[in-house]
Amino acid sequence: MEDMGYFCVDNLPPALVLKFTEFMSQMESKKEKVAFVIDVRGGQFFNDLFAVLEDLKRQEIKYEILFLEASEDVLIRRYKESRRKHPLAPAGRVLEAIRLEKQMLEDLRGRADVIIDTSGLSVAKLKEELVKLFGEDTEGGMMTITVMSFGYKLGLPMDADLVMDVRFLPNPNYEPELHYLTGEEDAVKQYVLSFSATKSFVRRYFSLLKFLLPYYVQEGKTHLVVAVGCTGGQHRSVVLAEHLGKNLRKSGYRVITKHRDVERYKVREC
Repeated sequence: MEDMGYFCVDNLPPALVLKFTEFMSQMESKKEKVAFVIDVRGGQFFNDLFAVLEDLKRQEIKYEILFLEASEDVLIRRYKESRRKHPLAPAGRVLEAIRLEKQMLEDLRGRADVIIDTSGLSVAKLKEELVKLFGEDTEGGMMTITVMSFGYKLGLPMDADLVMDVRFLPNPNYEPELHYLTGEEDAVKQYVLSFSATKSFVRRYFSLLKFLLPYYVQEGKTHLVVAVGCTGGQHRSVVLAEHLGKNLRKSGYRVITKHRDVERYKVREC
């Protein structure tokens, strides 16, 4: 966030947020972009956060909430690798503390404008996501849409807003020449898009999205995750996520296309 020109403050007690924004507005070199990192490290002060958010709203100070999360096993691994203590378990079990933290943050997650699951993201990939969402080219209020492919057998994406099941379409997995390929390759694209059911689905679903998106924008949503799932996240969902993303870009939307599970199917040369 600092690389994008934000003035960042880590672990600021929520009660000081309003005072800090007033202080920043009085500085000669005003910083219009400020990012506060607030979490359960604030202890008893964390409970002040929701009152502060209401104060910001009353004073018409615009803000967005970015919520970062990860799966339990990933969080446990990160704590072990960093050898840091969890703020809610200075001498206890990390797993219990993570679950307690999740409960404490549940209401805040529900208010978030953007939710990013960092479980499978490197630092570089996370930075790439943040630049797309909060970089200079995103100013102006236009919503960013992430179109994500995934495999049902590997679980639903935690951050999805809309989920579409495309397992009803013919499956390339049963075609010997396509079995080991992914939906990023032309042969699979041609196969999936060749069926009348696929063409009809794309037309109807894209029409539904075009109807819905202006209402999401009207409600002030800045980031929408549209998830498209097939059985394994290898063929059909990948093709259709790419296709929908391309059509949405043509309609003027800012689109990020992601394939959550496709890497596990790519054949690597030894």
